[in-house]
Amino acid sequence: MREGGTEAVVEAGPRVVALHVAPAHRAPMLPVDRVEAVAGKGLVGDRFFGTRHRHVTVQTTDDLAGATRWLGREVTAPGTRRNVVVSGGPLPTEPGSRLRIAGLDLEVVRVAAPCRIMDDELGPGGAASLRRRGGVVCRLLDSGTVTIGSPVDLDPPRDDQLF
Repeated sequence: MREGGTEAVVEAGPRVVALHVAPAHRAPMLPVDRVEAVAGKGLVGDRFFGTRHRHVTVQTTDDLAGATRWLGREVTAPGTRRNVVVSGGPLPTEPGSRLRIAGLDLEVVRVAAPCRIMDDELGPGGAASLRRRGGVVCRLLDSGTVTIGSPVDLDPPRDDQLF
């Protein structure tokens, strides 16, 4: 309980728990508290800003925990080179499926396959630990700000499902 007899409000549902951008290819992932997302372009300050389809990568804490168990040592969020880490899961993985982060619609382009850079970042076995746990690559359909703690909807209704 808070002072004055009121109870703390606990917000349910998945949330953004980590945000990272890298200013250039192979540059270290930099943790940020907030990032501007631009529809059709990506995350301002990230190496993939302006690319055609790879606007933002998303991973879950569940996948990080699974990779950590498999590898036998910690698999960190920046080590996976993903932009957004969300609590909960699972993520939608079917191309064309949607998720919503901070009220912004994202469309899944593909599963984010781990690459050799994961072994450089996480050590031997890093890429293998992320097989089927690498998250998704998404296209941004809306513009806005994403912050640590932003709400996440892993199964939002699509416009064609509203009626």
